[in-house]
Amino acid sequence: MNLTMVDLRKLQIPLVTLLMAVVFAWFMVSSADSRESKAQEALQTQQAALDQARQQYQSSGSEKSNIAKYLPIYQTLINRGFVGEEQRLDWISDLRNINQRYKLFGVSYSIAMQEDYKPKFPINVGNFKLHRSVMKLTLAMLDEEDLISLFTALPGEINPPFMPRDCTITQTNNNPRGKFEPNLNATCDIDWLTIAEPKTLP
Repeated sequence: MNLTMVDLRKLQIPLVTLLMAVVFAWFMVSSADSRESKAQEALQTQQAALDQARQQYQSSGSEKSNIAKYLPIYQTLINRGFVGEEQRLDWISDLRNINQRYKLFGVSYSIAMQEDYKPKFPINVGNFKLHRSVMKLTLAMLDEEDLISLFTALPGEINPPFMPRDCTITQTNNNPRGKFEPNLNATCDIDWLTIAEPKTLP
């Protein structure tokens, strides 16, 4: 079949129309693919955000549970003076009260400056910082029971934990004249322990 120029002129418009239709169809398919790709990316982004939100929610629930569980214990440590600033006046007041209560022969003391403390035994205080203050105690005693009474009563209700470091006991009277005359002298170093709360960023 031979096409003449007249035939070609007649087919010109249909061919142009067909070409435009093919181009339009290709454009629509490309546009649809692009929109699908963007939709998938948006869906993945939203899914990632949802997963992150879910993890944060679960973590928040765990933190709330831990707070509810440990807050009463933490508050007790604050009330006892273990967490926060040192309460040296309370320590001294307790020494005086113990001396009167157990009818000791007097307790003298000195307290060194507070310092950071890293014990030799393993301990995990998290973001808190452990401190100690060394107190030197000197007391005259009727017998060793006086020292035991002192250390038993010293924690009290508001004092933080303490650890005796060492004690030296010497005899002061070989021939006591009376039952209530001191026979021994004790010099002891003890560590008062406190922890400082983590500093919050401004």
